[in-house]
Amino acid sequence: MGPVTHLAEDPEFQQTHFVVIDFEGTTPTGHSPEPIEVACLGLRHQPGQGPQPTEFRWESLMRPPAHAPVTPADTAQMGIRPDDVADRPPAGEVLARLDADLPGAPTLLVAHSAAVEAGFLYRYRQHCPRLAMLPVLDTIRMARLAHPGLPRYSLDTLIDHFGLPRPKQRHRAMGDVEVTALLFQRLLADLARTGAVTTLAALARQCARPPKAAEPEQLTFG
Repeated sequence: MGPVTHLAEDPEFQQTHFVVIDFEGTTPTGHSPEPIEVACLGLRHQPGQGPQPTEFRWESLMRPPAHAPVTPADTAQMGIRPDDVADRPPAGEVLARLDADLPGAPTLLVAHSAAVEAGFLYRYRQHCPRLAMLPVLDTIRMARLAHPGLPRYSLDTLIDHFGLPRPKQRHRAMGDVEVTALLFQRLLADLARTGAVTTLAALARQCARPPKAAEPEQLTFG
């Protein structure tokens, strides 16, 4: 077999189940953010079409800890009220279920501004060990590679730049996942067309955030 010259020809790319993921959360003063909603959507390559939605679609609200309640500002932005999450299971339980439901390998996560999603997964890594060990392709890094020079790379800016349909529920997890999946498809096509990326390994090397959970632990001596 000769060298791969087009991303769609890469067997690793063809076999990978891409899982677009998004969290919504609270940001308590003096504490780390806490997730209150998560959503995922699977994509797999189809010949001549690129990655297309699979049967994997998952979403859930979760109850934040007492120190990180849903505030009026959170409700104004996301539309999620304290009552919506009051009787929901906590994040550890939700993420353990998601981890168990995750499609089998090879799987690669996709997120916009992936540091947020990677941070939640790392903090809850004991509950979702499979998720926490996956690299996360960042659509911000992909957009910078495919379209250098844009003034901003926020999700709203890229939605407008590419004329993508704006979610009816922007800042809800599934709405943001669905538009991020469209953005991912568009950026993959742009990168493949220009030849900037010809293999999944090259894409991951340039645009993925490695899992912090895979890093060796630092020993400390007190």
